[in-house]
Amino acid sequence: MTSVPADLRPQAGASPAWPRRLAGLAGLLMSRVLTMCVVELQKMAHDRTELLIRAIQPALWLLIFGETFTRLRAIPTGNVPYLDYLTPGILAQSALFVAIFYGIQIIWDRDAGILARLLVTPTPRAALVAGKAFASGMRALVQAVVVLVLAALLGVRLTTNPLLLLGTAGFVVLGSAFFCCLSITIAGLVLSRERLMGIGQAITMPLFFASNALYPVGLMPDWLQALNRANPLGYEVDALRGLLIGTPAHILLDLAVLAASAVAMIGIAAALLGRLAR
Repeated sequence: MTSVPADLRPQAGASPAWPRRLAGLAGLLMSRVLTMCVVELQKMAHDRTELLIRAIQPALWLLIFGETFTRLRAIPTGNVPYLDYLTPGILAQSALFVAIFYGIQIIWDRDAGILARLLVTPTPRAALVAGKAFASGMRALVQAVVVLVLAALLGVRLTTNPLLLLGTAGFVVLGSAFFCCLSITIAGLVLSRERLMGIGQAITMPLFFASNALYPVGLMPDWLQALNRANPLGYEVDALRGLLIGTPAHILLDLAVLAASAVAMIGIAAALLGRLAR
């Protein structure tokens, strides 16, 4: 029979030690995650032009693709104008494009010796990855504001409910965290900026077009619908569309899938982080 360590056995008149240890570990992880977020956001503060440059592509999608197809009515979206229908998809796309190349920063940190110094600190690797993942979400939120302001100027009827907007921000952060960790995972496998950029460019558009960002799921062939069900971007778009413009959505399912996917990908990326520093 497996023995229980003495320090975890219940003592007379005292509560078990493991709840306190678990709470302490959770507090440590949260502290490390917040620290990494602050560090990453400080980097963003020194280069504000990057976010504006990255906002050009989603702006073009709204101005050209959205405005044109709104007039053509080529894609059936019911009583929802196509530009309104498209905006949540472009919002998710912009978060994807911010996050999917985040692994390049990890490789830069490795080349500068920063990653090796981080890995010898007491900070758990999962906290390092989670900090970068949620910092990526903060970057995506700043860009999301640009996209939403532009959409409002184009006449898109967006919700003004603060709770729904807060939920929108949460889904943007979760989606960005997942794709950031996917990027770090790829970096841990390929180990070079050039290969990471090539793979990132190769998978972004398939992820985008194999989701419901541009058109309803019902228009897709069966094989593409199956890909959409396995694509976290599709769940993010579904939630954003329901929150921002009020179309039917499966918010709880979307939240569960994105949260589970983000947690799983943080674990995978953390396991590969040491491989980058070798």
